[in-house]
Amino acid sequence: MTDASRAAPAPAPDPEFLPKIVTVLREGYGFRDLRADALAGMTVAIVALPLSMAIAIASGVGPERGLYTTIVGGFLVSLLGGSRFQIGGPAGAFIVLVSACVMAIGLEGLILATFLSGFLLMAAGGLRLGTYIRFIPYPVTVGFTAGIAVIIFASQMRDLFGLTLAGPEPGEIIAKVEALWAARGSVTWAALGVAVGVIAVIQGIKRWRPGAPGMLLAVVLASVVVAALGLEVETIGSKFGALPHLPPAPALPGLSWGAVVAALPWAVSFALLGAIESLLSAVVADGMSGARHRSNAELLAQGAANVGSALFGGFCVTGTIARTATNVRAGSRGPVSGMLHALFVLGIMLVAAPLAAFIPLAALAGVLAGVAGGMAE
Repeated sequence: MTDASRAAPAPAPDPEFLPKIVTVLREGYGFRDLRADALAGMTVAIVALPLSMAIAIASGVGPERGLYTTIVGGFLVSLLGGSRFQIGGPAGAFIVLVSACVMAIGLEGLILATFLSGFLLMAAGGLRLGTYIRFIPYPVTVGFTAGIAVIIFASQMRDLFGLTLAGPEPGEIIAKVEALWAARGSVTWAALGVAVGVIAVIQGIKRWRPGAPGMLLAVVLASVVVAALGLEVETIGSKFGALPHLPPAPALPGLSWGAVVAALPWAVSFALLGAIESLLSAVVADGMSGARHRSNAELLAQGAANVGSALFGGFCVTGTIARTATNVRAGSRGPVSGMLHALFVLGIMLVAAPLAAFIPLAALAGVLAGVAGGMAE
């Protein structure tokens, strides 16, 4: 065989821990790609903004914590991740765990558990455990998702109906439903009307203008209606006060032995759920785009994102299926769109944080009710 007839050696495959952004830049990344990613990033940011605050409130923390999680965690997931299109942030699947964690060990405990879960996820990625996620049976995934959808909807019933409970809202779903039923006489019809209106607007836009940002438009419209008519409906401002314009300076959570022991079981739960959720989301993105993710690189990125989120006062980060799918449909070319989505949320927070005070809690409950419906479907 002559030198001329010898086939050129095949290029070596990318290492399994290499972030996808390196691959994308190696392929050649120009102005057209940046423009497409900027449009996709803005589209995802518009979806993520109301959803992040709604998930945070449903999880028992302030809405600003959801924004911190989206900004810091979302940026790191895209920068370091093994999926070309993954969007990271707070996820509805974590609502039950996070709210239970806050009730058990408080906000500082939640931040510490998030911090520790990041290291567990990085360890899982380093040990190449991401490969085994694919062996989880599909019925388990479906049952898990449907169960979470039911719990999310139950968690929103108080704000959806504007109920006034005699005491704290129970965490267990049976006790929760009993307490809500006992408070049925305190229904605020204005709140119920706002929530139903938000759901109707989102579904209408999804059907007739599927490319429009239905969640954001519905929340903005509800806020304008409530303010214009002076409806007696609880808002973000009346419950949580004004939102900050910027995330706080990074700070380590308290690492005393007692605090670590109390937070560790929650950290393990966060890491397990985060690994499953993020890799399922990456598989969905692969199916939509024809790309192929690197599962262990993704776990490393999810770990780094959770550590980073905790340092800035955020909570659990994972890959989010709905926002990732939106990113693919919006024409993303790669991880830059996810990084830009986080920066766009930061810019909106910087400029428009005071306006969030006018958002009715019933409107965000309507958003999450729609999310629960989508999960169940």
